[in-house]
Amino acid sequence: MSNPNIVAVSTINGNTAVQAVGTSATAIVTNSAASGKSYRVTLLIVSNIDGTSSAEATVDLFRSSTAYHIAKTVVVPADASLDVLSKPLYLLEGDALRLTANATSDLEAVCSFEEIS
Repeated sequence: MSNPNIVAVSTINGNTAVQAVGTSATAIVTNSAASGKSYRVTLLIVSNIDGTSSAEATVDLFRSSTAYHIAKTVVVPADASLDVLSKPLYLLEGDALRLTANATSDLEAVCSFEEIS
């Protein structure tokens, strides 16, 4: 896993990823190994699209086969949204930002990030 120097940047590409959050941990953003890039995640919103029931969201940074929790089983009320990140988060090579829900078809996520190389 390398950590590219972001002072000598040649390219910054803005990206937005979307995902229906399921009951298995699934990456919304992955910085592949040996990409030569850093990803700066600036926004992660999880919305509960169920009109009557709350749902639980878990968000983790997956690095070297280990999940480091950013949010663990946080309740998202019906028809509400959760702003997961208060500050930007960097994904190094080989890192992934993953989401899990306790119920299928209740949560959706939107993630905005910059791909830096």
